[in-house]
Amino acid sequence: MEGKEKHEKARERIIETIAQNIHLYGLTPSTGRQYGMMYFQNEPSTLDVMTEKLGMSKTSMSTSVRALSDLKLVERAWKKGVRKDLYHTTEDWYQSFIDLFSIKWRRSVSLYTAAIKKSLVELHELISDPTISEELKKEVQIDIDKLMYIKNYYEWLDRLVDVFESHEIFNLVPINDETKE
Repeated sequence: MEGKEKHEKARERIIETIAQNIHLYGLTPSTGRQYGMMYFQNEPSTLDVMTEKLGMSKTSMSTSVRALSDLKLVERAWKKGVRKDLYHTTEDWYQSFIDLFSIKWRRSVSLYTAAIKKSLVELHELISDPTISEELKKEVQIDIDKLMYIKNYYEWLDRLVDVFESHEIFNLVPINDETKE
């Protein structure tokens, strides 16, 4: 196998692995292939160039770039004399993970916190109602205890997201910045 072919095979293996794992970001395998191809580009690309290389439609390519951009995996670039939009991958995979983790978990924390808060108010009103049975009061108290457990979990998760966003995570789990094979 000649050098160029071996080089392409090594790249293709990584691109396919990205395509197989991109679902962790909520994206499709074709978007993963596009991201992988862009990652190995040493300069920004237009949608036309990406369409030609991957054989995807320009519409699919545009949708994928938008999805990648929303997750901060891809960003627009500027090059003198080029009128079409250019895109390149962001270089910081650690920050990309933090952004994805934070976006998804902050949303989840917010949704759960609002639901728990509202339910706890209703359950506390119910438990202090003198007209309900002791049996129902016991069930309501069990639910309150369960919701307090969930509330504590989401408060912990919110603090965990803070640790990621502040980059304190790197004090706990340092980045190995040595380049090794």
